Amino acid sequence: MLKVEHLYKNYKSGDMTYKVLKDVSFQIEKGEFVAVMGPSGSGKTTLLNCISCFIPYEKGKVMLSGMDLASLDEEKIARVRNEQLGFVFQDFMLLDGLTVFENVCVPKVIKGEGYKAMEKKAKNLLALFEIQDIANKFPAEISGGQKQRTAVARALMNNPLLILADEPTGNLDSRASEAVIGAFLAAQQHLNATTFMVTHDSFSASYCNRVIVMKDGTVYKELVRRGDRREFLEELLGVLKILNGGEGNDIK
Repeated sequence: MLKVEHLYKNYKSGDMTYKVLKDVSFQIEKGEFVAVMGPSGSGKTTLLNCISCFIPYEKGKVMLSGMDLASLDEEKIARVRNEQLGFVFQDFMLLDGLTVFENVCVPKVIKGEGYKAMEKKAKNLLALFEIQDIANKFPAEISGGQKQRTAVARALMNNPLLILADEPTGNLDSRASEAVIGAFLAAQQHLNATTFMVTHDSFSASYCNRVIVMKDGTVYKELVRRGDRREFLEELLGVLKILNGGEGNDIK
């Protein structure tokens, strides 16, 4: 469903060229919940930005359900971002002047869909993530975990092919983080949603089907959860401990 093939990305600063992504390849199937982890400077955020076409890349392909995203013009890529990609950010990115219900409806409003279908979809998502009781509250009136579950609901409004989540639990305490990861799992179970999540949180990553571990701009290892989540967490922590003993740089 998502296929990244031989992706290269460089940054230039003066006369210096920094190679951030170096021949990165992987594939994500429909309905998977996949995390990418690695030390600071390993290329995680750059990878996410290349997949969403927010930044260009030097070589390689990003294929979403057979579409080569880099080949699309600005109008088409904007439509893909609204209708086929869902985004969840660390800082929630909710509109302060809209209620929870209205924030969730934003993608449908942009798409120009009718109110009845929009209302039904939003109510179903709010119920799925157990935030229906705050539907009429504004972002300033709810907790961080509730804000992020609202953001996950918004990301799912147009039934996207893929959700891209950038450190979705980065600003949350452990209890709120569990609730947000629960929202992603509910979306996977009930909606067959596909999620690709950048995270530093090994506990959250341990709920994923797979974790892609990056080091120095390359895929260092892919870990697959085959059974008990706690055993998977121990395996993941072991790999990260080895990586954190190495040196990194400041480019993300």
